[in-house]
Amino acid sequence: MTVYDILLDILKLTVAGVGVVWVAFYLIKPYLDKSERLQVLELKKAADNQTLPLRLQAYERIVLLVERINPSSLLVRLNSAGLTAAELHHIAIQEVNNEYQHNITQQVYVSSRAWAVVRRLKDDTAGLLNNTYRSLPQNASGLDFSRVLLTNLSTLENNPYETAAGMIHKDLEELF
Repeated sequence: MTVYDILLDILKLTVAGVGVVWVAFYLIKPYLDKSERLQVLELKKAADNQTLPLRLQAYERIVLLVERINPSSLLVRLNSAGLTAAELHHIAIQEVNNEYQHNITQQVYVSSRAWAVVRRLKDDTAGLLNNTYRSLPQNASGLDFSRVLLTNLSTLENNPYETAAGMIHKDLEELF
């Protein structure tokens, strides 16, 4: 037996071994892929079981935020006899900002679209409060401010607070 014959035998055995490994790999690969997909699905299911209650609570809190910054409910909570328009305006702006800051972490659990609605509504509410205050005479009372603010809100074609709540509800329905 020559060196050439030995090398030829080694080459034959190597090619046969590689062929067996290749065939075995492609026979086992679908099983491995299926097993991997099942593990990914189990991880997602476990994560959903943990995060779903947090996400639902976050949506609940941002709906509450929308309701709390709605001038209709905001003025009922804040208005007390004897406040000037300037005082009520200042308190209302502060309250809107406080509500937003108190709920800012909810953006982690809600969609970016839902949070954009909340952020836009907060900015629009501050703008509505500021524009209403600027339209009043300097000696206006808090009652005058409330009346003009609610009148301005009622003149809007669509109530932005109802629209925002509807968009948030629609976003929430996509979770299920």
